[in-house]
Amino acid sequence: MLESFLITSRETLEASLVIGIVLAYLTKTNNQSYKKTVYYGIVFGILASILSAFAFTFIAGGFEGRAEAIFEGTTMLIGAFLLTTMILWMMKQRHLSKEIEGKVEKHLMGAQPLFSHVGIFMIIFIAIIREGVETVIFLNAINFASGLNFIGGTLGIVAAIMIGYLFFVSTRKINLKKLFNVSSILLILFAAGLVAHGFHELQEAAVLPYAVQEVWNINNVLNENGLIGGFLKGLFGYNGNPSLLEVIAYASYIGIIFYLYRRIQNSRVKVSV
Repeated sequence: MLESFLITSRETLEASLVIGIVLAYLTKTNNQSYKKTVYYGIVFGILASILSAFAFTFIAGGFEGRAEAIFEGTTMLIGAFLLTTMILWMMKQRHLSKEIEGKVEKHLMGAQPLFSHVGIFMIIFIAIIREGVETVIFLNAINFASGLNFIGGTLGIVAAIMIGYLFFVSTRKINLKKLFNVSSILLILFAAGLVAHGFHELQEAAVLPYAVQEVWNINNVLNENGLIGGFLKGLFGYNGNPSLLEVIAYASYIGIIFYLYRRIQNSRVKVSV
């Protein structure tokens, strides 16, 4: 449940922040006539995301046996990659509002009102379809790894919309930096689990070698199919009897992310100096 909540809340929050910034800027600059364009972008973005979900489900349902294992493993690795790009992007954001407001201002200064409407529509549409497609891939990866939780996903969407509304319409006092930092740590561990599980599926499909099939086996102490083990499996990719390649993949992913995080932090220090 928690992993579904994290994914949908994080993705929905990013889209809602973009929408909130655009609407706030249009109000501040007395360009309310463009608000309908924003709403059209929201509607069409959601419809396109729903279509992508149906398309993905249709494609996924056509695989069986070894092909199914390869598809699931590949989906998990793609999901981990997209999660990583999202996390790193959010780590780099220091002036998200100014960046989006700059894009809106650029389109509003267009020679023809039609081009301005199209530009603003595309900002909203792309923001939603991008997060929508990523969410479809993430949730399918979760479903392959540990099972999907509809309630958790729905609560994540509702929570993100509420946070976005409160931040931009009401108080603007929510500390998004701390919120993103905490969720980033959890999502990094979740992505590491997806990487390890993706390698596991590819090993079962005989695409990758096992080398050492079991580095350890502690399922008699903490079973991955039990209550606690199942929760850890779904959220952090816990495996009671991992192969050597799974352990290497998990540890390598954490190490690479830590390295990239340090580079981002160092670049910020140099810029401030």
